[in-house]
Amino acid sequence: MKRGLKILLGSVALVGAGLYLSADYIKLNINHWLSTPTEPNRPVVWQAGPAEAAAEQRPPNIVLIVADDLGFNDVTITGEGVGGTATPNIDAIGHEGVVFSEGYAGNATCAPSRAALLTGRYATRFGYEFTPTDVKLPGWFPTSLFRPDAMFARNIAEQKTDWAVKAVFDEEAAANLPPPGNKGMPASEITIAEILRTRGYHNIHLGKWHLGEAAGMRPEDQGFDESLGFIIGGQMFLPENDPNVVNSKQDFDPIDRFLWANLPFSVQYNGGPRFAPDKYMTDYLTDQALSAIRTNRNRPFFMYLAYNAPHTPLQALKSDYDALSNIKDHRRRVYAAMVRAVDRGVGKLMAELKAQGLDDNTLVIFTSDNGGAHYVGLPELNRPYRGWKATYYEGGTHVPFLMRWPARIPAGSTYANPVSQFDIYSTAAAAAGASAPTDRVVDGVDLAPFVTGEAPGVPHRTLFWRSGGYRVVLHDGWKLHSLGQQREIRLYNLATDPTERTNLAAQQPARVAELQAMLVAHDRQQMPPAWPSLIRSPIPIDRPLGVKSSPRDDYIYWWN
Repeated sequence: MKRGLKILLGSVALVGAGLYLSADYIKLNINHWLSTPTEPNRPVVWQAGPAEAAAEQRPPNIVLIVADDLGFNDVTITGEGVGGTATPNIDAIGHEGVVFSEGYAGNATCAPSRAALLTGRYATRFGYEFTPTDVKLPGWFPTSLFRPDAMFARNIAEQKTDWAVKAVFDEEAAANLPPPGNKGMPASEITIAEILRTRGYHNIHLGKWHLGEAAGMRPEDQGFDESLGFIIGGQMFLPENDPNVVNSKQDFDPIDRFLWANLPFSVQYNGGPRFAPDKYMTDYLTDQALSAIRTNRNRPFFMYLAYNAPHTPLQALKSDYDALSNIKDHRRRVYAAMVRAVDRGVGKLMAELKAQGLDDNTLVIFTSDNGGAHYVGLPELNRPYRGWKATYYEGGTHVPFLMRWPARIPAGSTYANPVSQFDIYSTAAAAAGASAPTDRVVDGVDLAPFVTGEAPGVPHRTLFWRSGGYRVVLHDGWKLHSLGQQREIRLYNLATDPTERTNLAAQQPARVAELQAMLVAHDRQQMPPAWPSLIRSPIPIDRPLGVKSSPRDDYIYWWN
């Protein structure tokens, strides 16, 4: 009776909100209204491994560290660092192992990139083409009246800006959405964790997931024995008014306004109730990773540590912010402080592996899910490359990609041929002595023999990216952008023009035809999107959000 009354009152309140509150206010706050309460902090007790290590030689531990929206220029082993801020601990992974100087993300936005990374396949092979923007809704919620994902996309499309180029909202797609909360990586996919489980690995996920919250899609359903983190795309790093945090809000970014209004500060352990971390999120995830390493030191483990930094909302520890007084711009200083916290976490993790006697027999990989985002408002994140997250220009997909494995990879190595994050799958499987699936195409390859010179040729002559009508192929150094919304073709020779400034499409019609045929052939091997794109957003290639637009702005349309 009480539950029925609460549902009735909730429905009435929601309809009342629609009558008496502005549409913008509803769109901005609706996910927060529907979220479940966050419980107080509680200790996490990691599942204990054996008291002693087995006498026989064991396969290497595997630690995969993924930053969120970290730009190529944000770390000092590939760039200048944010405001000149050094990242010595991240850099050390490359100095003591290999830097993949032509390392590419599987997509230019968070979720499809992670789907490719964890499955070793183009995410378009199983319909994971767009980043989901919805959440699982209560059973009583009137989805026929309100769809938060469609509201969010429409709100973005309707933003008033000084730019003549406008976003396009797809009304037909919005009318034919699948049920909310059911968008994600299908259970039929075989993840790195599931492969490694066949070799006796204990699999741990920490941090961001963003690959679905329905049954079969969660980390504990996809091969992870333990998961501590957040299933939706992001979280706050501390409560907004915490005395230990310094915030930077980007009023020019509608996504930022949505995040501040809706994101909780919470984690879940194996799908249990949400509870609050006891410190700044990046440090919390790091400390929990250290605890998990200690608990599992006597058995092979795979750890997927997915920081949500430096993704917005921009929040830094005051101590990190204060340490960077050389940076005068407030937003840049907060962002740099967030990267500093990630670097500190990497250093602590590497020190713990050494303290436990595990560092020589651990494969450590560091990368970012995509390039830095234009909506942060900082121009230098992906230099020297053009473009951002949500573009397939090099700035969106050419990311820091480092690997350390003293038992196999010579220190100080550089590998200069194109590789993809989906190669991590096959590299990890080979390191563990596991067999890749034979019932499906696996696009990744084992990178270790290419780094050591044992394997002839190159890992990939050709790489593809697709997001709706925006499709790109990189083949033997030639990169073709097919811009469906603009009905335009752009062709660049990365060997002589790595920053994609000179469009050679008009001068190279034969090469354009060859690469377009490759795109068509590749598309025939992919699945249609499992859910539709709701919005096509113009993304300026050369200026960040918050900088005044110009009629001369170059741009692409991003489908999501």
